[in-house]
Amino acid sequence: AYGGAEWGRDRTGSGERERERESEMEAFVGASALSVNAAQSAAVTHRRSAFVQSKSQARARVAGVGAGAGAAALKMVSAETAAKLAQTGDEFADKVINSIRFLAVDAVEKANSGHPGMPMGMAPTSYIVWDKHMKYNPKNPLWIGRDRFVLSAGHGSMLQYALLYLFGYDSVSIEDIKQFRQIDSCTPGHPENFETPGIEVTTGPLGQGICNAVGLAAAEAHLAATFNKPDAPKLIDNYTYCILGDGCMMEGVASEASSLAGHWGLGKLIAFYDDNSISIDGRTDIAFTEDVLKRYEAYGWQIIDVPEGNTDLAGLDAAIKEAKACTDKPTLINVTTLIGYGSPNKVDTYAVHGAALGADEVQATRDYLGWEYGPFEVPEEVTKHTNRKIQEGADLEAKWRAGFEEYKSKYPEEAKQFEDQCINNSLPAGWEDALKKAGEDSGSMATRQLSQVMLNALAPVMPGLVGGSADLASSNLTIMKGYGDFQKDSMENRNFRFGVREHGMGAICNGLCLYQGGLVPYCATFFIFTDYMRGAMRMSALSQAGIIYVMTHDSIFLGEDGPTHQPIEHLASFRAMPNCYMMRPADATETAAMYAIAVETRKTPCVLAFTRQKTEKLGASYEDAKKGAYILSCNSSSGNPDAILIGTGSEVNLCQDAAEKLRADGKTVRVVSMPCWEVFENQSAEYKASVLPSSVPMDKRLVVEAGSSFGWSRYAGVFQCIDGFGASGPANDLAKKFKLTVDDVVATAKTML
Repeated sequence: AYGGAEWGRDRTGSGERERERESEMEAFVGASALSVNAAQSAAVTHRRSAFVQSKSQARARVAGVGAGAGAAALKMVSAETAAKLAQTGDEFADKVINSIRFLAVDAVEKANSGHPGMPMGMAPTSYIVWDKHMKYNPKNPLWIGRDRFVLSAGHGSMLQYALLYLFGYDSVSIEDIKQFRQIDSCTPGHPENFETPGIEVTTGPLGQGICNAVGLAAAEAHLAATFNKPDAPKLIDNYTYCILGDGCMMEGVASEASSLAGHWGLGKLIAFYDDNSISIDGRTDIAFTEDVLKRYEAYGWQIIDVPEGNTDLAGLDAAIKEAKACTDKPTLINVTTLIGYGSPNKVDTYAVHGAALGADEVQATRDYLGWEYGPFEVPEEVTKHTNRKIQEGADLEAKWRAGFEEYKSKYPEEAKQFEDQCINNSLPAGWEDALKKAGEDSGSMATRQLSQVMLNALAPVMPGLVGGSADLASSNLTIMKGYGDFQKDSMENRNFRFGVREHGMGAICNGLCLYQGGLVPYCATFFIFTDYMRGAMRMSALSQAGIIYVMTHDSIFLGEDGPTHQPIEHLASFRAMPNCYMMRPADATETAAMYAIAVETRKTPCVLAFTRQKTEKLGASYEDAKKGAYILSCNSSSGNPDAILIGTGSEVNLCQDAAEKLRADGKTVRVVSMPCWEVFENQSAEYKASVLPSSVPMDKRLVVEAGSSFGWSRYAGVFQCIDGFGASGPANDLAKKFKLTVDDVVATAKTML
């Protein structure tokens, strides 16, 4: 057997020695061909045990695993007993676990694409979670009382599809598994909540899933604090389970959200760290040597270590029970595994991370694990066992519904709100009237101030509205007055303080939304800092999560902070994003209308860009503004003006004033305000033609916007925009420098005409 304790020592040594060892190991494997024997098994067990033992000793201070206990649990084994240790010791559990493994192996093999290694290593953990602990009804994946499961390591998606199939969900059949990663299948390469019932959130970009899990857990905590009563059955009482890997741990966004989870004390969040020390480039110690457990301890998490995650089912079960017993901290269960567990020649190497095993290695793995079943074949006794969850789940939901009826008899008003919001996901009566009135009553002011007016108009009539800012609440103006801060001891409150964590904020809000409890989350920062959170915003669009993104300081007119803080290309970039509404309202009426669209659009995120500086009230129609673009003014009786000026946000005022000067010179000019392209494009062809008639050629249409001209060519041929970076200085001086004054617009229009 090759390797021995030296391999384990090299894991903590230089990367060069590591690579030399890997080369020698590959040569050894090649020479051995595909023979599966106890010697190879012992080699893998021996070298991994040495490494895990050293890691366990280093963690003893944090995880409570003493060096003596660790050594006893990880004692060296002989070649004769190595094969026996490859299984858990529970013959039936091994059948279920290997069913999970081989569904993943066979699906990846058939597709010749995918990631078999993680499902093979995390099958025992998933088995314990889904078989022994998770609460769900396979026939009603949207039951509000279910536990939530998130696969943050979304590349291992076949793990989740195998679980859904085995445990009785209708969304994934064996034929669906055979269509893994194929066009129009419900088993895509990464889990997608909009494709496959039972998938809570869309994952794949590493780190996003654990952030979503924090959001799901925060939603549970808030709704439980809002609705649960001490003398009635609990309406909200679920755990959020999450599997994340080394890649998630390396991503900064995971750190942002995990820090907040610890601060908030989300005791019903249980995360499993698949600590297999392998990533795409090889062993993680080429770039990642920090003590992850100490980091999470510093965040305020409970840490539990399971040193032998491939075989210690009792340890996994005990760890989950211990996690549930801790109610004031989230828990990170460190599960040390071998990636590709069961593959005799690729186990514990990056070769099994992101590629099919190959036909020979698949057979070798079957032989090694004693799996006598063919591709996609699941033993009948396994299916019978896992499908018991169908009845158990129905019974759990029936018990919950009986509890809800008891709750309703004691608290009818709260029960009605719960049913409307959390079960039916319906919006409360009067919310849009509140917005319209706020728009009518508000005068000329910065649109960020108008945003504050709208949020506080909605807050009393819309209890599901929750959100906050990334440490800029006093600038973004996003506090709902009188509704307190969501904190560890006040989770019923609705203002979230995200700190300077833009990316984590966006990803957490995706979880708040996708909890499906009727929450309408908003989050805020300066528009420029969407650069820090674009990954989460794109996932909102892909996941059909209707987040309201409140983005203030929307142009160069924020002034002296200069080009580091002045958005240029940002409007264009979000207009280019699928399933995303980019909104830039010009006044109180448009702000009310854009908020109304954002509230009622539950499957499309809306990015609302607001000014720092004052804008004038235009006297627009609320109904017209809700169409995304409309005629603000026009002095052409024929409907065919000499020119059309198109503006958004603060530049609509420029267009209006410029139009008056041009009209004074005898020109017919139409002013079009276009707060949202995407909403305008959803209107009828007749309406769009009435606003922008083809009789007015493109070279007679002028766009005025303090941002990039990119994309505007679909509506006009002349642009008063900014296609370079801004500058530091007072707003009025910047307007002159970048030719965004009334006189500049008039001059451009006259040249155009």
